[in-house]
Amino acid sequence: MNKVLSIASVVLVSGSLLAACGSTSGSQASGDVSVVGSTALQPLVEQAAKDYQKDNSGVNISVQGGGSGTGLSQVQSKSVSIGNSDVFAENQNGIDASKLTDNKVAVVGMAPVVNKGVGVKNISLENLKKIFEGKITNWKELGGKNQKIDVINRVKGSGTRATFESNVLKGASAIQTQEQDSNGAVKKIVSTTPGAISYLAFSFIDSSLQPLSIDNVAPTDKNVETNAWKIWSYEHMYTPKKADKNATKFIKYVESGKVQKTLVNKLGYISISDMKVTKDSNNKIVK
Repeated sequence: MNKVLSIASVVLVSGSLLAACGSTSGSQASGDVSVVGSTALQPLVEQAAKDYQKDNSGVNISVQGGGSGTGLSQVQSKSVSIGNSDVFAENQNGIDASKLTDNKVAVVGMAPVVNKGVGVKNISLENLKKIFEGKITNWKELGGKNQKIDVINRVKGSGTRATFESNVLKGASAIQTQEQDSNGAVKKIVSTTPGAISYLAFSFIDSSLQPLSIDNVAPTDKNVETNAWKIWSYEHMYTPKKADKNATKFIKYVESGKVQKTLVNKLGYISISDMKVTKDSNNKIVK
């Protein structure tokens, strides 16, 4: 009888150990995380999501663009777990920032870019403003080719557009022209359209385009870090105040040294820790 009980005890203990082992592997995070918004931040979040899911196979993270305005409105309505934005929620019409948690995960510089054939590499801030106001219409006026300037803008609600206009147009109105809803679309059009100009996040600029210096200041990470280059913004990952636990864990991963010290710089962003200045929602710079 004792032998039977002993065997039963072994079986019971073994079962308990197996259950414990199962619960350990089962304790891995599981669930869905939906991320929508800024196309400037999209490449970083997409790659971070792929890497995160390798170690957290139970979590399914979907990442889409749509622009900062879309990201903020959808996270406010709790239609998504995370809303990516290039702009502070306080600066977006229809958004109650007090209902959201702001997670700044990186900084992105933005620069005017032109088709490589226009023959211009540097421009004054005043003349850049005039181009987007429609007051300068041919590259020859700036020492370039005798070629019509084709302005490509971003759609309203784009955080990249809001950042560019606040630093370049400063309250003036842009001309009515074709608008695109993503950095990727702008990159393709400018690189293939003679005379084209627009603006892009640094993370989208490559050898197919000519970035413009402004008043002889080059669009580089180092210049952004000191605010010598003034067209930059934080990359925000907003959540509701009561955030989904998987969304919170994923954001903490993006904020971790593993991502900040490798992926952030690799993909053309700037780590928050590298900044020598801070900026608030009123565009006030503090060194």
